[in-house]
Amino acid sequence: MTAQTLTLTVHILAFDGVEALDFAGPYEVFTTATRMHQRLAPTASAVAPAPPLFDVRAVAAASQPVRVRAGLRLLPELDFHTAPPCDGLIVPGGVVDGALACPRTLAWLRKQSARAQITASVCTGAFLLAEAGVLTDQEVTTHWEDLADLQRRYPALRVTDRQRCWVDGGRLVTSAGISAGIDMSLHLVARLGGPALAERTARQMDYAWQAA
Repeated sequence: MTAQTLTLTVHILAFDGVEALDFAGPYEVFTTATRMHQRLAPTASAVAPAPPLFDVRAVAAASQPVRVRAGLRLLPELDFHTAPPCDGLIVPGGVVDGALACPRTLAWLRKQSARAQITASVCTGAFLLAEAGVLTDQEVTTHWEDLADLQRRYPALRVTDRQRCWVDGGRLVTSAGISAGIDMSLHLVARLGGPALAERTARQMDYAWQAA
């Protein structure tokens, strides 16, 4: 595991129409990784537990319930005014039309992404990052059903139609939405916390995962 003494903040965008799995997949991975990190840390004890590796928060435009695509209601912990800069920004997919038409959402994505170590999208979350100007001309991916539309709307992007779970461009990572972003999130845990932690996290989730 890589040396990690500071807690990394991970913000997951919540918006009306967000796909429940696209939100919950990354949330489960990063929170489970935090539990595993504390359990396995050599300095962990009841008196002085290891600091959490990730502090994961749901962020929405306002501090009121967000209606998930299937009707579930999600209460965000932070809004655009109260959310501090983050180390990792995750943008789930779903029905993104409303978020695409929201200038505040796009401006917040630009601002947060500029300061984050890693910005990642799940499925159609790539449309939001492209509309915000975060994704410009790099290789990206999204859900198979939306590949052509993403290329049409943002012709400068290099949209890959290969069967890849994710495209890692360093600071910018896009996921096809396979496994609701779980594979990509485990990949990010491996980058930030080390391969051993990612493997232990997948094992705890009883999830068959192979590093790319």
